[in-house]
Formats: sequence, structure tokens, C-alpha cells
Amino acid sequence: MNDSRSVQLASLLDTRRFGAALDEVKMLFSIFHPTKKFAPVKKNFGLIQKLFEGRLRGYRACNTEYHDFAHTVDALLAVARLADGGARERGPFETDLAVCLFIAALLHDTGYIQESWDTDGTGAKYTTNHVERSVTFLRKNRKALGLEEGEAQTVERLIRCTGLSVDLDTIAFSSEDERYAGCLMGTADLLGQMSDRAYLEKLIFLYNEFREAGIPGFNTEFDILRKTVDFYEITLARLKGPYQAVFEVARRHFRDRHGIDENLYMDAIHRHIAYLHKIIEDDTTNFRHKLKRGPWIEGQEHSHH
Repeated sequence: MNDSRSVQLASLLDTRRFGAALDEVKMLFSIFHPTKKFAPVKKNFGLIQKLFEGRLRGYRACNTEYHDFAHTVDALLAVARLADGGARERGPFETDLAVCLFIAALLHDTGYIQESWDTDGTGAKYTTNHVERSVTFLRKNRKALGLEEGEAQTVERLIRCTGLSVDLDTIAFSSEDERYAGCLMGTADLLGQMSDRAYLEKLIFLYNEFREAGIPGFNTEFDILRKTVDFYEITLARLKGPYQAVFEVARRHFRDRHGIDENLYMDAIHRHIAYLHKIIEDDTTNFRHKLKRGPWIEGQEHSHH
């Protein structure tokens, strides 16, 4: 076993190298499922990357700096890692459900993308209804995404699981397995963003998105730091309760795949929050300077580019 203290999540794979991230996702999928069944995921990965980069007809490029394509890739990789850990603990999903889950990860934030005619502000104005808009994108582009009606319905239910205020009991899952997949989806969305090595730096982007969306209570950038500590507590409760503590299977993944008996996602998140507490308590210097460096990016800042 590796000494986990020396291993950080970001050092396993630089998720900004999108091709490398997709290769890892495909490899994890292929452990329990026929590799050829991964084709729709790969196809949609390319399609959604085009969408976010402004190369899909009828849509503007992504202009939300927090909810960008890199976050989508982080969520997809988190889904693949959780599905891998879950498969080792309780057996794998049926292949069709696994494919729908991975596609849901790719689509879950498409609601932030504006259509070509929509030139007012940025996609951040849709923060509060982006989940509904992601479902609309799925419905509108179902054929281009290569989904049958039944598959689209499954993907839709999984996307809805990422809504932070959604009550999972209001979603008509087709099976307990699908509900479990929904918990994985919601969990992966949270783990993907909060474990990002640039999470604290990106909070300023999130503040800007919230401001544009008109979400009350964010009058200064410092508000987002304080409220992120509260959000962490709310998130933990959601991860452990409605999302059935599926985050715990990540540890099994990291142990079997990398020989590290730790939940590297939770380790990264705990480091971020501990550092955030320090920033909030120390008012001697402008907090923005402290977001630029810190233990969570030590030696990793430029090592993978």
C-alpha cells in the first residue's frame, strides 16, 4: 500500500487532459462491461465538448467559469470511480444503466449553456433552473445523442438527482439499482467540484455566477467563503442521507485500483475546508492572495501541463 499522506487526488490523473480522463473512464467501464458498449459515452463526450467549446450549431460557448467542461469531466470521472467501487462492493450495474449514468454525467450541466439567440449575460443566470434546462437539452437533442426514448427517460431521472434541493422520493425510479445510480450521480457532481485542486480559487467564479443569478446573501466575495463552510455541512448531510453514503465506495476504488486505502475525494475536500477555515479566521491580509496558493496545490500547479 502507498503512504496515502503523500498521495493527493490530483496527482493520480490531471483531469484537464480530457483525453486521458476519458481513457480512464473507458478503462473503468471495461472492467465490468463489454468495451464496445462504451461507444455512446465516447460519442457524447465529443458532442458535449463541442457544445461547451461553442462548436455546436445553435448554441453559444460555455461562459460560466465554475460550471465549465472541466467540471463536467471531473463529474464523469467521479461517476466512473464510484461505479467501479460500487461494483466491487455490491456487483456492477446492468450495462445499459451504466451507459445512461455516464451520459447523465456528461449532460448534467448543459443547462448553463445559452442558445445562440440568447446573448444577454451569461449562462450563470440559469443557476437556479439549470437542472430543468439540462433535461430540456436532453429532450431537444435526444436523437443527436443517440438515445432511445426509454434511455432518455433514465438519463433524465439521473440528471434530476443532481438538484441540490430535490427530494429523491419524488423521482419515479424504475428500480432500486437506478435509484442507487442516481445517488452516485448526485454524489459525483458534489465530489467532482469540491475535490478539484482549484476549488478554492474557483469559488470567486461561483460567487460571480450566484450574483448574476440573483441568489440572495452573496453581497461580497467573502460571503462565498463563509457560505462554502455552511455548504460543506449541508453537503455532508446530503451525501450521508439522501445519497445513501455512496461516497464511501470511492475508498474501495482507490484501494483496488491504486493501492491507496483512503477516500481521496473526501481527503481533498476536508483539506479545502480546513484551509478555508484558516482563511476566514485570519483577516490580516486580503483572502484573495491566499486562494492562489496552499497545501492542496503544492508542487502540482504546473506539473501536468
